[in-house]
Amino acid sequence: MDKILIRGGAPLKGEVTISGSKNAALPILAATLLTAERCVIRGVPDLSDARYMVQIVRALGAEAEFKDGTVTVEAKKVRTHAPYDLVRKMRASVCVLGPMLARKRKAKVSVPGGCVIGPRPIDIHLKGLRALGADVRVEKGCVILEGKNLTGSTVFLGGRFGSTVLGTDNVMMAAALAKGTTVIESAACEPEVIDLANLLVKMGAQIHGIGSPTLTIHGVEQLHGVEHTVISDRIEAGTFMAAAAVTRSEVTLKNARVGHLGAVVDRLDEAGVKIERRGPDLVVRGNGDLKPTDVITMPYPGFPTDMQAQFMVLMAITPGISVVTEKIFPDRFMHVAELARLGADIALEGPSAIVKGVRRLSGAPVMASDLRASAGLVLAGLVAEGQTLVNRVYHLDRGYEKLDEKLRGLGARIERLQ
Repeated sequence: MDKILIRGGAPLKGEVTISGSKNAALPILAATLLTAERCVIRGVPDLSDARYMVQIVRALGAEAEFKDGTVTVEAKKVRTHAPYDLVRKMRASVCVLGPMLARKRKAKVSVPGGCVIGPRPIDIHLKGLRALGADVRVEKGCVILEGKNLTGSTVFLGGRFGSTVLGTDNVMMAAALAKGTTVIESAACEPEVIDLANLLVKMGAQIHGIGSPTLTIHGVEQLHGVEHTVISDRIEAGTFMAAAAVTRSEVTLKNARVGHLGAVVDRLDEAGVKIERRGPDLVVRGNGDLKPTDVITMPYPGFPTDMQAQFMVLMAITPGISVVTEKIFPDRFMHVAELARLGADIALEGPSAIVKGVRRLSGAPVMASDLRASAGLVLAGLVAEGQTLVNRVYHLDRGYEKLDEKLRGLGARIERLQ
């Protein structure tokens, strides 16, 4: 199991290119199962999660090749069972439910795994697919769906902590090949959902209201092949923005879509970080006076839960008191104890973390608990005095393409230990 060793204190400088979005690429790869024709998906980040999804697509009967950021899929035949050994490795594998049900009118998928950041049930996914006419049951750790006559319906997909992204993806993909019209109310509005919807439209789907909380899908007889480039990863972009801020450095982000980063830009600006659009690029300057800032994570376009840990690191070294409130995954604070090992002063009060800025962090061995916590610990290591050893970085490799190499290219003293 790899580890990452960071010698803190080095300023960052230069340019970094943001990779394709993991959270967009995974459901898009699943959507290639909706057609027997050839699909070419470009801009797919080379991550363990992306490789797992390609393996799942192959296991379901498709021919798939992943090379140089491009995945080519031809799903002339599709099986109806996604095996546990693959599905258990990541939660996003559940997004094959919709395509399998739409294409074969039957699906059997093991209940998925993923990061340990609190309960994330798939009951809303199943509610939406059941509304289309699918019979749903759970047996021996598997979700089994059967729906010979999928028919459009109106379904509300809002949940306790907001709209479900993958649930919206699943219902939208199934509805694309259902009879009649489906209306999804309280649909997720994330850029990754929009990217999937745009792909489906290219394939011949009829979807209206893309980007809004109400999606209207008119089912079609079949979908065809497509060529598509995945949007850039807004969370990776936000992470490098936070890296520039914590190290008080200037970094230029290439291929970053500032339109997807409104809430992150707003909070960083409030904290005293200067952000400048320079043509298609984004220049981030973290060398000013930092100010404490409160954050509440919310569904898009609110502040993303996937940036909570990284922003908390910035507030941990900012003079004053900040409050970080988690409204999406209330248990997503496992990184707090590890940041405390580095000297951060953070107290948990229910779904909120009270962060008292300290003058410095001090390097120490830490343990990553989930994907974004891993990124937060790496950022903390960049600014901590001495050496920080981040263990269990396989989490990091699930969502960041060569993060250590990109940071090293900016001047960070960081290396991977195998």
